[in-house]
Amino acid sequence: MSALAARGLTRAFDHPDGRVEVLRGVDLDVEPGEVVTVSGRSGSGKSALFAVLCGFDSPDSGTVEVCGAPLAGVPAWRDCAVLPQALGLAQELTLAENVALPLRLSGQRQVTDRVADLLTELGIGTLGDRYPTEVSYGQQQRAALARAVSARPRVLLADEPTAHLDHGSVPAVLALLRRAAQDGTAVLVATHHDQVHRVADRRLALADGRIVPA
Repeated sequence: MSALAARGLTRAFDHPDGRVEVLRGVDLDVEPGEVVTVSGRSGSGKSALFAVLCGFDSPDSGTVEVCGAPLAGVPAWRDCAVLPQALGLAQELTLAENVALPLRLSGQRQVTDRVADLLTELGIGTLGDRYPTEVSYGQQQRAALARAVSARPRVLLADEPTAHLDHGSVPAVLALLRRAAQDGTAVLVATHHDQVHRVADRRLALADGRIVPA
């Protein structure tokens, strides 16, 4: 059974020149333990697709299933975690508190070691007590990734996870995505970086509103 399955997804938005169709019958499957990347030119609809897949937005038609269950609203972090382009860190929480949040929401109490290990692995272990506004955007992005994987979700959606990183930080991010898959997570990554595509099991592209092999 696919951890993430989409069938016939369509989505259109109003534009001064008329309705713009960004998704036109998208079909997609990601299996547990698999890393799949999706490429596409800017404006091709990758972020729109991810918003529908994680319940942030609703398709005009079509269905999404997470671990065999129809998607109804935004799922729990344990089922489907997201690293959005906007990052979405809680500004009133420190980086460590942000990373711990999904763990605490799932009822876990002993979270300190897990949080510290993730921050250290991503090269920001000394920044856990800082707030998002006190670190760089690239450091915020790494903290947001740590938050996304902290509860070992069944599905992970990462939208351009290396977009704001310096070259030296990228390998740690890729290693973390790969290890999440090895632990059984189905990982779907939107990216235009070849370095990210090289760690994938499959590479897809979004073209004319549909998923095609890349």
